[in-house]
Amino acid sequence: MSENEKSKEENQMSFLEHLEELRWHLMRSVIAVMVFAIAAFVFYDFIFNYLILAPKNPDFFTNTMFAKLADITGVEALKINTKPFQVININMAGQFATHISVSLVAGIIASFPYIFYEFWCFIKPALYSNEKKHARGSIFYTSFLFALGVLFGYYVITPLSVHFLGSYSVSDQVMNQINLKSYISSVTSIVLASGVIFELPVLIFFLSKIGLVSPEFLRKYRKHSVVMILILSAIITPPDIFSQVLVCMPLMLLYEIGIRISKRVQKNQEAALE
Repeated sequence: MSENEKSKEENQMSFLEHLEELRWHLMRSVIAVMVFAIAAFVFYDFIFNYLILAPKNPDFFTNTMFAKLADITGVEALKINTKPFQVININMAGQFATHISVSLVAGIIASFPYIFYEFWCFIKPALYSNEKKHARGSIFYTSFLFALGVLFGYYVITPLSVHFLGSYSVSDQVMNQINLKSYISSVTSIVLASGVIFELPVLIFFLSKIGLVSPEFLRKYRKHSVVMILILSAIITPPDIFSQVLVCMPLMLLYEIGIRISKRVQKNQEAALE
């Protein structure tokens, strides 16, 4: 029996033992989310005034950068969120419910590295020693890509979306007063979606490991992926070309990185068979 087979034999567990192990991993993940959610709930002033509501204000980092770019290029259309709109609440428990939901989202985002660590600890015993070796650093790279996606969604997509949707008007007789729940939902969904989308290289890595995709497959359907990325960009951004191209570029870069990752996985698997 090979070393890999012995390692797997030693880590074999019954179905109920797997369920029990999974339950503890899930419980620890939930506890981590709740701890960060409680912290976010307590520091609500910073969360709302300096993070959630900031992208609609003219002094937000992205808005000031676009304003400077507009001054340099002379393209006034680049100036975004110059007139912050009013956010209102029309439900009795609206602000309290929003406070709780935002705290939970903040808890999920902040605890994501630990959640993935628990997930990794659950699947690690089922891997061969050489698979564990090739998967080193997965927690760091997964967390890094998620954080990068969150930052991209927050600093790039969110201000553009807030500007377009918040200033869009069908008539001068209709004044935009954005519902708090609607605004929060838009911001949090954009940020979370961006974080998940940036996990594309990780997804390609695991799909390559189990043989569902290959570098040849990814290259063959590169044109199809461009269309899918454009559609995805159109969904998570305002319906203007500039925003869609801005989002499409990093997604295409991630796809190309995914091809290289898939190629490396294939090379390592071929070397292991020799």
